[in-house]
Amino acid sequence: MRSLLRTKLSLPLLHSGKVRDIFDINDEMMLIVATDRLSAFDVVFEQPIPKKGRILTSVANYWFKKTEHIIPNHLTKTSLEEILSKEEADQLKGRAIVVKKLKPLPIEAVVRGYLIGSGWKEYQSSSSVCSIPLPSGMSLAQKLASPLYTPSSKAPAGEHDTNISFAETKLLVGENLANKIKEKSMEIYKFATSHAISRGIIIADTKFEFGLDANNQLTLMDEVLTPDSSRFWPKAEYRAGTNPKSYDKQIIRDYLETLDWDKAPPAPILPNDILTKTAKKYEEVQALLCS
Repeated sequence: MRSLLRTKLSLPLLHSGKVRDIFDINDEMMLIVATDRLSAFDVVFEQPIPKKGRILTSVANYWFKKTEHIIPNHLTKTSLEEILSKEEADQLKGRAIVVKKLKPLPIEAVVRGYLIGSGWKEYQSSSSVCSIPLPSGMSLAQKLASPLYTPSSKAPAGEHDTNISFAETKLLVGENLANKIKEKSMEIYKFATSHAISRGIIIADTKFEFGLDANNQLTLMDEVLTPDSSRFWPKAEYRAGTNPKSYDKQIIRDYLETLDWDKAPPAPILPNDILTKTAKKYEEVQALLCS
């Protein structure tokens, strides 16, 4: 099965992101293709992770269907064969979806259930996460008493998202919509964590993106609860006070931290064994969640 780094189609290209390429279909729909591109520290690498795009698509579609009782999502019933040639449809099978065009909202809805990552770094200096105070004496990767909603603003391409307060989200999208985004984000996270733990997976944190449809209905979009948008840990190996192994590209981040690299383009060349180990992590979480 060939890897895909860049997508070439007869459809007009709307946007090429870190991992996904988006193509225009008509006024109501567009095509999203999940490539096998790797992005780490906001830098896109020239080496693919085998099968990554298909795995991300499979996991996201699984969760979109699992959560549609909570919130509608951007999926349509239109098949690839209806809008692409047979050759193009065969090339993109399993890694492309036809979705509704939405008005994207300028917020990344982040939900944290455990003290890890940037939250842990902030906690060590201020006993808070995104300026939300937490009890003293907590340890690395400790489960929070209740999940935290810590939104960020959507940054332009090539720039980092910025943490913002809930009050700032109200200024961006209005109080009613801000409240609904928070409510639905927490509801999805709580539902997903309960389901995932039964499959032996802890969802430490995740992020959601939303848009508005033609009727201004809040709609889940982009990707949901994938190894790229979430931090998945094996339940059997979890221990508070240690840095749990993740079902994602953490292997690559850890390797990059050992290099003399300024985290700016051009990206360094990664050893094949690092790419293979990362691909296996993606496959493992797909098998556990979607079986």
